[in-house]
Amino acid sequence: MSMSGGGFIRLPGGSVVVALSLPRPPHGARSGPYECGCRVRVLVHAVNRQRALTRLRNLGLRAVYLRGNTEPPTPDEITAVLHHPDGLVWRETPGDDTESWHPIRALWRPRAAPAPPSSATGPTGSERAA
Repeated sequence: MSMSGGGFIRLPGGSVVVALSLPRPPHGARSGPYECGCRVRVLVHAVNRQRALTRLRNLGLRAVYLRGNTEPPTPDEITAVLHHPDGLVWRETPGDDTESWHPIRALWRPRAAPAPPSSATGPTGSERAA
């Protein structure tokens, strides 16, 4: 999987923030890999670039490579990953700046299905059937 939309930046302390645009992993029991054509922007804070890529590979993204520095992380992205306790976040791309960053473990959860319309049992809808 070639990472044409990725890059990195070295921070003053010597660590790096790596940003990659990846196909969204499969989500849900019946979904095929990459069936939606969605891409996600993943940010990783690590000691060096190799360690950042190793963190992603250890999570199951085996064929992750960083080739070039065409899309380094923006200042807002750097702030987001540095303020996250795991130092590993993602969001859908192309990025909507209003979407918040998610912890990496949420990437493999099934997407929430729309809630079915609730059927009210009484005038307030708060009564339970016995």
